[in-house]
Amino acid sequence: MHISEGVLAPSVLISGAAICIVGTAIGLKNINQDDIPKVGVLTAVFFVASLVHVPLGPSSVHLILNGLIGLVLGWAAFPGLLVALFFQSIFFQFGGLTVLGVNTVNMALPGVIAYYLCSGMVHSDNRILNIAGGFIAGAGAVAGAGILVAVSLYMSGQAFLGAAKTILLAHIPVMIIEGLVTVFVISFVKKVRPEILGPG
Repeated sequence: MHISEGVLAPSVLISGAAICIVGTAIGLKNINQDDIPKVGVLTAVFFVASLVHVPLGPSSVHLILNGLIGLVLGWAAFPGLLVALFFQSIFFQFGGLTVLGVNTVNMALPGVIAYYLCSGMVHSDNRILNIAGGFIAGAGAVAGAGILVAVSLYMSGQAFLGAAKTILLAHIPVMIIEGLVTVFVISFVKKVRPEILGPG
């Protein structure tokens, strides 16, 4: 779901960069030394998972895992995803440096929202709530990212309206897959290393 360089309007690029700076600053402030390995591992997971992508106009379709990352890292998703997207733009020309802020916000912000909306369900002792929270976080964060990408394109010109709609529709299967993946991972982590999820 990387947006390519040369597509977005300057106002969208500047707004995205500003939000990214704020989110990254909050994320860095919330990371303690014990969290660094966890952030590093999830950054690497995102980096690898989103390398397998299918080009789709000015964007692409791929696994994102931003809901899972948001549930585990909270605001630290911002610096984690920023680093992954930076290296993807440098090594593989996915997205680009000028759109790095927007792409980071599009991926990280829905993950942070998923953290606030679903963390309580995931930490609950109720199995049904665990499953619901994991699925909503995984699927909802992908939906949120798709909406933010579509809004970014739409705000850059009416010519991108068709592409924005296509991106949203193309990510419906990804939403379902990521919801199921997040449920599975969260269920596994709760059994073997519940402390990874942090305090409830």
